[in-house]
Amino acid sequence: MTSTFFILGGALFTYLGLIHALFTFLDTRHPRRLVPDDHAVTEAMSSSAVRLSCGGTTMWRAWVGFNFSHSLGAVVFGSCCILLGISAQTLALPKPALVLPVVIGVVYFWLALRYWFRVPAVGIALATLCLFVGWLAY
Repeated sequence: MTSTFFILGGALFTYLGLIHALFTFLDTRHPRRLVPDDHAVTEAMSSSAVRLSCGGTTMWRAWVGFNFSHSLGAVVFGSCCILLGISAQTLALPKPALVLPVVIGVVYFWLALRYWFRVPAVGIALATLCLFVGWLAY
């Protein structure tokens, strides 16, 4: 039962990360998904350098990079949860060690509620609930 819930929770995180990466990739050609609603803001991001980079990149390029790295984080986290689920029966991990994915899921959920929008919040809530149930069943 633990395996099933960890695999399901990890699959949800991986799916959300892959969809986010796809939307980011599509936005590099025709920005219309993970972009400001006001086209003038997107234009301003494209022509404004990031101060920290000393002109090495624009805010738009940084935005795209942040979105890709965020996607990568969700995919890696989800994949680790899937691997944990696959090997949960053969590993002799202490139960407190398996609470870490639950804690990470809760942090992602808090971020989704505070800074993102409804769809990822619902998906992350379901994924974190799966991880929590898997942890309880361990």
